[in-house]
Amino acid sequence: MRQYLVALFFLCFIAVSSAQTPELKTGISFKALLLDYQTFNITDGDITDFTGYHPGFEIGYHKTLGTNLNLNIPLKVGIVQDEDDVINSHKTLIGLDAKVNYQFYEPGRKVVPYLLGGLGFTAETHEGEGNLQIPVGGGLNFKIAENAYINWQSEYRKSLSDDRDNFHHALGFVYLFGKVDSTMNKMIDPLDSDGDGLADDVDLCPQSAGPAELNGCPDADGDMVADFEDECPQQAGTKEMNGCPDTDGDGVSDKDDECPNMAGTSTNKGCPDADTDNDGVPNAIDNCPDIPGSVDNNGCPGADSDGDGVPDDKDRCPNSKGTLATDGCPDRDGDGVPDFEDKCPSSSGLKVYGGCPDTDGDGIDDSRDRCPTVAGPIDSQGCPGLTAQDRQTLDLAMRAVQFDTGRSTIKSESFAILNQIADIMKKYPNYNLMVNGHTDNTGGAGANLSLSERRAKACHDYIKTRGVSADRMNYAGYGETKPISDNNTLRGRALNRRVEFQVTIR
Repeated sequence: MRQYLVALFFLCFIAVSSAQTPELKTGISFKALLLDYQTFNITDGDITDFTGYHPGFEIGYHKTLGTNLNLNIPLKVGIVQDEDDVINSHKTLIGLDAKVNYQFYEPGRKVVPYLLGGLGFTAETHEGEGNLQIPVGGGLNFKIAENAYINWQSEYRKSLSDDRDNFHHALGFVYLFGKVDSTMNKMIDPLDSDGDGLADDVDLCPQSAGPAELNGCPDADGDMVADFEDECPQQAGTKEMNGCPDTDGDGVSDKDDECPNMAGTSTNKGCPDADTDNDGVPNAIDNCPDIPGSVDNNGCPGADSDGDGVPDDKDRCPNSKGTLATDGCPDRDGDGVPDFEDKCPSSSGLKVYGGCPDTDGDGIDDSRDRCPTVAGPIDSQGCPGLTAQDRQTLDLAMRAVQFDTGRSTIKSESFAILNQIADIMKKYPNYNLMVNGHTDNTGGAGANLSLSERRAKACHDYIKTRGVSADRMNYAGYGETKPISDNNTLRGRALNRRVEFQVTIR
């Protein structure tokens, strides 16, 4: 049996030595044991006979081996029954195992299940007896802190000696040292230099924020053509025109079209070709190139009920005067978009915007722009976005606004940050403010809900006194229902007692 013990120590040494890489972390565990030697080893053994279980204690060493694997080397001490006299005689057990745990880990999971298997040596105080055992089983790690876990584990141990098969059940505590990057803790987030939600290794523009649809690259004019590919980055266009507009729809982008408001040909740089019959209709689009006609009749003569120059068979609005550009339909603002299709029929605009103008030139037409006279990005619906400093002030206010204990009276030292919030609201007149109150779970839920609402209202009323219209503000209380941290710690409860200030576009 001595050679078995030597083999086990050699296995432990090899396992520990093979895991000595800088990124792998170590830990320790302490567990209370229940040892069941009676179920398999006496004639009437019963796994539900808990009076036949005996106590023990275990201290273990842990080492991460990879993404899902952990090494566990426990030293065990306990009391077990004598195989010759299971009723009256007991022996002391000392054991040493080498086991590998396979973790079923997912990011953010608080409970991590695992399976285990390995090899162990058990010595029993009776004539120096000992035996090799093969443990298999499973367990759960319950995360209670960044590196700390409550552990439950059960294992069946197959003994290589007769009548010594057994069960071990354990409940204890596991602690891992250092910043853990194994499966028992959270994964390290990939680098996202520009903060646009795409990791640098998949972001085509890692230093400039952009939407995921464009692989993280910016699009200043919002035409879904990335700026680095857009030949007109400040003017919305189409992918077919490499990001440039084609106002006359002749297949030549305005950038290269010498007649951008008159359909032509690419061979003539976007301008109309020759006009043989001198009727003002180029041969390329003249249906009657050798017979003078009208521009509105595509170069051919014909009936025109409304007298707008567009023959009835081509006139989409034969009883209402229009233009050739709009197929004979009215166009009050003269932008080339017929009134029945024009989203802004009284304001001249572009076809690409459905006939609406873009007054502030931010790439969002006035019909969709919440701030049509002030330029802003698409993600703010055309309104100026909050600066990073202003967003930081709103985030700081959540932790900085203080109240008298158990009351909604604002402490005087909180007035300064509330004044800053009022200034932000004045700075952004197109934004509304929502004030949300929250508490920890100390006290009754009903009282906490009432207190959170009164505190939110106190902040709302104070900001109102600083000249911000009540029409632009609202408040609500959520009590203890939306914690952002653990209410079982002092720090967690302090973080949960907060007032949040959220701004949205009107």
